Amino acid sequence: MIKARASTVLLWLRERWLETILTLGLVAMFAGIGITAYGFLPEPPPPTPTPGLPDTVDGELAYEHVLAQLAFGPRPTGSEANLLTGDYIVEQLEKQGWSVEEQPFTYQGVAGRNIIGRSGEGPVAIIGAHYDTRRRADKDSDPAKQSEPVLGANDGASGAAVLLELARALDKDALENEVWLTFFDAEDNGHLDGWEYLAGSRFMAQELLVQPEMVVIADMIGDADQQVYWERNSTPELLDRLWGIAADLGYQNFFIPEYRWPILDDHTPFLERGIPAADLIDFDYPYYHTTQDTADKVSPESLERVGRVLEVMLEGKP
Repeated sequence: MIKARASTVLLWLRERWLETILTLGLVAMFAGIGITAYGFLPEPPPPTPTPGLPDTVDGELAYEHVLAQLAFGPRPTGSEANLLTGDYIVEQLEKQGWSVEEQPFTYQGVAGRNIIGRSGEGPVAIIGAHYDTRRRADKDSDPAKQSEPVLGANDGASGAAVLLELARALDKDALENEVWLTFFDAEDNGHLDGWEYLAGSRFMAQELLVQPEMVVIADMIGDADQQVYWERNSTPELLDRLWGIAADLGYQNFFIPEYRWPILDDHTPFLERGIPAADLIDFDYPYYHTTQDTADKVSPESLERVGRVLEVMLEGKP
């Protein structure tokens, strides 16, 4: 009896093999649509702890991310080096268990890409940095070098490196916000070839579907001679909070609670939307937009100080 029933089933399948395959395919397709549409995608796998690494932000590890970016060469938007750097950032975020979104855009006919790593719950906190570099060293003291590209160890790589080290060091269970580690493209070519500054951050600000609680930008913060002053356009309450944390950490000689200059930076498009925002930036960097912006000008200690301030702010604990 069992053999007879098995033979009948096999005969039925043989005669209707095409219908069977199509039915199974449709089931799989609709299952996939349901998973995608209703947000049932699995969470990224947890990162694999590496024995011996510190639990908090480490300047030497951040500096390794600076060197990794510089190894690609100058990284202006649209270049192969910029594309490879973006891929490196995505790889590092995913390695640390962050949910990654790539936000492509086009500016002046050139393809750009913002990259966002998300983790945590609560009001959104955007921690941003740009990863592109300036296509020409127009401020170089040597006129012969002003047409050369900028390597961007501090102006580009330093802020991105701090964010990548935060991706490793942050305790996701302790986060008081839904944190978006955001890497902006097309920030640094204003006044060249008809470009404006901040193309990537403006695109993101225009496309936002949520109202972040705060935005904090880290830009040019790796200078070995670090002096981070208040930026005049930044939200005062955020400045007080950040510099208060720095003082508690013993960084008062490097985070100086005095106003210097107003700066057009990646916090600007968010301020224009009424979002509290602050810019961590070391104004007085003599190698800005020159061919001298190289790895030897960046200090692991400077990277660590900025990373630790952001880490404490996001985790709510020293």
